[in-house]
Amino acid sequence: MTRAVVVPSALLLLPEYAGRVDPAPELRSACLAAVGWLIEDAPRRVLALVPPADPANVARGVSTPLGRRVADELLRRSGFAGDVVEDGPVDVHTAVLVVADGSARRGEHAPGYLDDRAVAFDTSVEEALMLADSSALESLDIRLGAELLAQGVPALQRLGALDLPVDQVDLDYAGDPFGVQYWVVRWHCAS
Repeated sequence: MTRAVVVPSALLLLPEYAGRVDPAPELRSACLAAVGWLIEDAPRRVLALVPPADPANVARGVSTPLGRRVADELLRRSGFAGDVVEDGPVDVHTAVLVVADGSARRGEHAPGYLDDRAVAFDTSVEEALMLADSSALESLDIRLGAELLAQGVPALQRLGALDLPVDQVDLDYAGDPFGVQYWVVRWHCAS
């Protein structure tokens, strides 16, 4: 059986950004539990679907995308020792880890300030995740996603393109604690 998990690309999940007090303990706990579940059947490899590197970060010399750094950290903390790839087929020996946020424009204190379209956009993404609606994920509006600072749209589109045979969906976390929509979702897929 293949498994897939969606987690956010929140900086606070990386040790170099951890503070003395965890600003989102529920989010961190949900991410670690979901990734632990993802690898509990000891897949040989994890397909990491992450947004592309931010050009501003690349210009500053940070070429590894934030999503990949988050994926690697969560897998490391969960004890995964297999291969992590960003391309390739999905089979019974492959788990899928998607690192994707929703809009970062969900309030006046959000990174992108308030955009009235953000909640409706995020609601449609969450609905597609909960229904495991591959076509809805694959057809997400990348331009609107960019306007809403939803950096995860390309990764979610790739998840949709996999057209996984999902038979159960669990939502472990949904919230926007910093004006950015985060989800932790587990897909149980038939083999």
